[in-house]
Formats: sequence, C-alpha cells, structure tokens
Amino acid sequence: MSALKIAPSILSADFARLGGEVQAITAAGADWIHVDVMDGHFVPNLTIGPMVVKALRPWSALPFDVHLMVTPADPLVEAFAEAGADILSVHPESGPHLHRTLSRIRALGKKAGVVLNPATPLAALDHVLDFVDLVLVMSVNPGFGGQRFIEAALPKVEAIAGRIARLGLAVELEVDGGVDRGNAARLKDAGATVLVAGTASFKGGPSQYAANIAGLKGN
Repeated sequence: MSALKIAPSILSADFARLGGEVQAITAAGADWIHVDVMDGHFVPNLTIGPMVVKALRPWSALPFDVHLMVTPADPLVEAFAEAGADILSVHPESGPHLHRTLSRIRALGKKAGVVLNPATPLAALDHVLDFVDLVLVMSVNPGFGGQRFIEAALPKVEAIAGRIARLGLAVELEVDGGVDRGNAARLKDAGATVLVAGTASFKGGPSQYAANIAGLKGN
C-alpha cells in the first residue's frame, strides 16, 4: 500500500453526464471511484441511491468506494452491494451495532470501512480496527462538497496510521474533505494511503483530469 491512491468523488462531477464523467476520470488515472450517499437526515443533503450506482457500474472497472452517510445504514447495505459497490463504509453513529453492520458488509463479499467524523473519537475504532479493510477520516463535516480542510485531521490520521502499523494490519487509511494539491503530500506523510478529492479532481473539465490526479499524487 505504498503508492498513494486517488478516489475522485463524483459529488463534484457533472451530474447531467455522470456516466461519461466516471469514464473520463477513470481514463485520467483515478484509482477508485468515490460515491457519496447522503440521506438528508444523517447529513443535510440528498444525493444518490443504489439505482444510480447500478447505472454507473458499466462505465468503469475501478473499485466503487461507497460512503454511506445515512441512518440507519443496515437496510441499505445489501442494495448498494447488489448495485455494484466494492467498498461500503459506515459511520459508528449510523446504527446501534457497528460490528454487526460490518459483518453484514463482509458477508455480502464486500470490503468494510468505518468513517470518523471530525468530532468522532479514535476510541470508536477500539473493537473493530482488526475487522475492517478501510478507515475513512473526514477532514470536513460531512454533507457538502467544496468545504475547507480541517487541520485537526492531520494528527488524527497520524495516530490511526501508527495504530495500524503497530498492529500490523492491512487497512487502507482514507481522508475525505478539502483535499487538494496543497495538503495531499502532508496527508500522505501522515500515513494516508487513499485521498478522496472531488473539486480537486474534476476542476477544469475532462481535459484537466489527468493533470489534476497527477498533481494530487505529487507527479
């Protein structure tokens, strides 16, 4: 997991031609496709459901990294898995039994992730870190794209990366929110292995996507 992965968030794509956008960002060198699912309840916004994920699946062979900002999460896990999600990440606050939710995701043959909001303590990982494939650190409060990066996320990433290393776990450490060329290198140095970038990936239109992704990777 030495090479930094970039997971463009389609929240910043042109929704009028979403399939073409996913195809273009794939061709530009993206590693994953990040899908933000919001229910208007857990976060103050509405985005997309399983049918959109299913419709987008033929447009890219990359892993679909689906972030469920919904509550309760359990009733939607199977639908998104069947729609073509490869990774399903949930918040500890989105259901009463986090371990049960993660177990269900894995039983469906998908990778399971846990998401920490800016105010969610690291203790939320205490009894599940050895049971997940990914930890997603939010560096903004979830619900909207284009927000300013919260600097307090950096020491949080460092602490989680240290814990993963000490335990010898093969867990991806992802960061989402306000990621751009100005902080990508610092996040990688802190231990992040995957960066979610919406605005920074899709700005300038398709002709700029490859340069945007290369810049985030430090190339």
